[in-house]
Amino acid sequence: MSTPAFRAFDSSSPRILVVDGSKVVRKMIEGVLRQQLPQAELMLCESGAEAQQALQQGAIHLVSTALRLPDMDGLELARYLREHTPQAYIPIIVVSGDVQDRLETRSITDDVTDYFDKSLGFTALAAFIKGYVAPEGTPGGEVLYVEDSKVVAMATRRMLEKHGFRVVHCSGVEDAIAWLESALVQGRVPGADVVLTDVYLKGELTGKELVKAIREDFGYPKGQLPVLVMTGDANPANQTALLRAGANDLVLKPIEERLLITKLLFQLRVGRMLRERHGQA
Repeated sequence: MSTPAFRAFDSSSPRILVVDGSKVVRKMIEGVLRQQLPQAELMLCESGAEAQQALQQGAIHLVSTALRLPDMDGLELARYLREHTPQAYIPIIVVSGDVQDRLETRSITDDVTDYFDKSLGFTALAAFIKGYVAPEGTPGGEVLYVEDSKVVAMATRRMLEKHGFRVVHCSGVEDAIAWLESALVQGRVPGADVVLTDVYLKGELTGKELVKAIREDFGYPKGQLPVLVMTGDANPANQTALLRAGANDLVLKPIEERLLITKLLFQLRVGRMLRERHGQA
């Protein structure tokens, strides 16, 4: 989803608002955040009303909220925060167990910056939040990047390399499939840590068909080879089709650097975690 640009803030001591109706969940999130971000100031709220009151206590750098709260929907809270937060744009992360359904029905509003599937666990959530408030490069992460514009590809490649990624650039889907086939023959499965592709590319195949090839022809599940798709198409039906074809996530154009890097780092970490769990690292 498209979001305004982030403004700079002092990330040495970010203030994070955590909203969840479960005391146990709040404590678990607090525990992993204190491990990942020991310098952060955490504000824990049980309800949307408490979160609204927390706005009066100073600037907030990120909000994590459950989708279902005791007194309101998390999307309702997100809309309130957008309308009443006097500071610069802040990331609002919705944490839910039915994220995929919400994505496919396109029922997550533009008030929400991003979402997190809580089935991935609280440690992964903490790493996800850290990616927003204290992003770090991940040396060794390899991105298979598919883009047919030389100018766009050069700028994006420089941006990714600045954040510690290694980039393999292919100008079309056919080249990307050939690269994946070569990696498979060499025993480098799946070859890259994550795939980043545009939807509309020169040639006979589109980014959607690359996603289908990765999922169906190569048989790589989402956890083994995550795919991020960049698109300028705001049509909900077309976005849903990309997700159902097997895309892990979408990034709407114009691309906002911090959002793209956060999503890439998250997919990279989760992919590695799942491969290690299944002995594929």
